[in-house]
Amino acid sequence: MSSLRRFVDKIKPPFEKGGKLHIFLAGFEAIESFFFVPNQVTRGRVHIKDANDMKRSLILVMIAMVPALLFGIWNTGFHHFQSLGVEADFWQMIWFGFLKILPIIIVSYVVGLGIEIAFAQMRNEEVAEGYFVSGMLIPLVMPADVPLWMVAVATVFAVVIGKEVFGGTGMNILNPALVARAFLFFAYPSSMSGDKVWIAGLTEGTGVVDGYSGSTILGQAASNTSSFVNGLGESYTSWDMFLGTIPGSIGETSTLAILIGALILILTGVGSWKIIVSVFAGGTAMGLLLNAFAVNEFMAMPFWEHLLLGGFAFGAVFMATDPVTATQTEKGKWIYGFLIGFLAILIRVLNPAYPEGVMMAILLMNVFAPLIDHYIVEGNIKKRLKRAKVTAN
Repeated sequence: MSSLRRFVDKIKPPFEKGGKLHIFLAGFEAIESFFFVPNQVTRGRVHIKDANDMKRSLILVMIAMVPALLFGIWNTGFHHFQSLGVEADFWQMIWFGFLKILPIIIVSYVVGLGIEIAFAQMRNEEVAEGYFVSGMLIPLVMPADVPLWMVAVATVFAVVIGKEVFGGTGMNILNPALVARAFLFFAYPSSMSGDKVWIAGLTEGTGVVDGYSGSTILGQAASNTSSFVNGLGESYTSWDMFLGTIPGSIGETSTLAILIGALILILTGVGSWKIIVSVFAGGTAMGLLLNAFAVNEFMAMPFWEHLLLGGFAFGAVFMATDPVTATQTEKGKWIYGFLIGFLAILIRVLNPAYPEGVMMAILLMNVFAPLIDHYIVEGNIKKRLKRAKVTAN
């Protein structure tokens, strides 16, 4: 790293104030801060800081997403070769999935960071580190076979409309990654739903096993069937759902991998365990309520299966816990998370046109998060005023 540090210091002068490349300073500093800790520290006595900073927090989030990403890479290759009826070993599946997913990640970062740098340059500000997490979340909530140009368009919409128009990182009221997913779902629904979009190469139809279907379990459940099968007609087990060997978005299928990431976030204090637990509690409550009044097969689905399917676990761990768009008060976190889980299952089951409600539930509660905090704070103020009056008397 010392040689890299010397190289960066050598090429830095032209980017500094008065240099020929000063116009690109924001982009240069973004790249520099990615590799090195900034040399600016707080020195005032009134500021008490620990060793943690935004960069370290974001790195921990990235590490927490690694299990879901690695499983998504393998799962992409697994379903591809299964659809072809071809036997493949572990590394062949990994290699195929890697080659399929890497371009999606590259497009997300190149387009997103390019826009971030452009806006930072126009505002004469430093590039915020927040997009390093959003840039990975966007690919993880996409189907493996999503066209790259759609990823680029969705990323532009998410960064510009979902974040920059509100003032940039820390000012946005909606989760940028979910804004990208919502944009594609409503703008290009045929590429974000249906039987063929979840398995790489299945849309081409070349060499695919006759009659093979890549429909998700939730897609099958929406048609009110009680038995869920894979593309070969074999029944899915609860273990399949938990491990994630089912069709779905790249990073959303494996509940096990997502829970490993949740453990990392909770132990490091980066993610709110209250929000995560309350989302699952809300989903459980709605699932049990639907079971009690079941009038079709989807409503009769066991509540715990809802927690394993679709983007429920991924949304609870990585989306609902976003510190910018979530509630800030401790009591508000319980309310916010519970309503997300409750509404997600409600939308999923009672809206036959949209059998996955997590995205809509989180975006809706993103909007109401400030209102929840407002009433929590107002309630605390009233309680303290009453205590003060009692003490004065």
